[in-house]
Amino acid sequence: MQALPRRAGARPATAATAALRRSAVRQETRGSFICSACLNLPNRTFSSTSRCNSDDSVTRPAPTTPPPSSGYAALPSRRIISIAGVDAAKFLQGMITSNMNDLATPGRAGFYTGFLQATGRVLYDVFVYPDTLGLGGGSGQEDGPPTSFLIECDDARAGALMRHLKKYKLRSKFKIQLLEPGECAVWQAWDDAAFSATGQNGTAEEDANRQLITDLLPDQQGKIVLRDPRSPTMGLRVLGRPGLDPNVQADPSDAGAYRIRRYLDGVAEGASEILPDAALPLEANMDWMGGIDFRKGCYLGQELTIRTKHRGVVRKRILPVVVYGENDAAPPERLEYRPSVVAEGSEGEELSAADVPHLSSIGRTGRKGRSAGSFLDGVGNVGLGLCRLQMMTDVQLPGEAEAAAAFDPSKEFLMQWGGDEEGHGAQRLKVKAFVPGWLRAKISGGGDGEGSHS
Repeated sequence: MQALPRRAGARPATAATAALRRSAVRQETRGSFICSACLNLPNRTFSSTSRCNSDDSVTRPAPTTPPPSSGYAALPSRRIISIAGVDAAKFLQGMITSNMNDLATPGRAGFYTGFLQATGRVLYDVFVYPDTLGLGGGSGQEDGPPTSFLIECDDARAGALMRHLKKYKLRSKFKIQLLEPGECAVWQAWDDAAFSATGQNGTAEEDANRQLITDLLPDQQGKIVLRDPRSPTMGLRVLGRPGLDPNVQADPSDAGAYRIRRYLDGVAEGASEILPDAALPLEANMDWMGGIDFRKGCYLGQELTIRTKHRGVVRKRILPVVVYGENDAAPPERLEYRPSVVAEGSEGEELSAADVPHLSSIGRTGRKGRSAGSFLDGVGNVGLGLCRLQMMTDVQLPGEAEAAAAFDPSKEFLMQWGGDEEGHGAQRLKVKAFVPGWLRAKISGGGDGEGSHS
């Protein structure tokens, strides 16, 4: 296990000092959610619960139509860090949840992974790519295993990730630099009709995946193209120079459509959805999204991750949710996006998923008791929630058949915020969780969860 740097003579932290540290981390994290684009908006105020990204609904209205089944979008909320040098691969191997040795395989364009803190909580969810574009100062073409890599991360957390990498660098021989937005751009391209036909794992599907990529992106010159492993229909991740035309064989879309697609697929991304220092990688579905290799050697945060895996039960997962009005006759039956009004607040104003405060507790209607989950983020009538599977879904966890009876399809769930202690003047929305087909198959035993990639 990789050792943590420790100040000489440091005393063990007491419960009080640990609480103070957690509070400080929360304050720093909240501040980091406000991106530079939003800070420059005139007459803009921010709350401590703001979930801000460059493509967030606080900077633009919710799309008025469902996202297209085929398209591509630039992702300005993503940032690139270059790490290059003879020790770069070895260093990252001890820091991330995936196996860097996979990138030595010819043709491997990258993978999804995460950085954890010492107790196994997620710090950063990222993509790692071999730097075939030479953005880190190299030629871009290397003989043998790659020594230059690009780390794609949440723009709001790029500076913190840079500090994290430098903290553990010590005498390792590599250089780190945060690339400017004008040096590298990130796009997402998708085609539901094509990508739903094959899964994202297994060498037997390699030829089919390659053909899908070629059909959607025939010109790959000067680009890094990765089949997004997080769900079967997420599509392609594309990196290239900002002025370069991605030349995708689909109509252009925007980051708002990409965000809705993520929500409908149950794919969390960034610090506002995978909470730094709080989220467990398995609760964030990183195991089923190809982000964890359980067979690799030691890395920072491995101990708790492996222990959780071998216990065999993860009771909470990030799932797509639909919000609807408190007075609606029945909960929604389908997981589909609608930008229309879903309820009215205490003053008659329109409410949507974007109005729900970050981490609002989800409770059963008409009764008190243990929280059923927490709301993470949303737009229109859809969003993501960290949900207790046995309370909010019909998923039966392995080895816990007796407890599955806790789910009652006739029960509804409610989020409430504002108002006084007795709830007068509060705003309320009901919420229903859905389990996407790909995730249901994984949770029920249809996947191996061993972090395999396309």
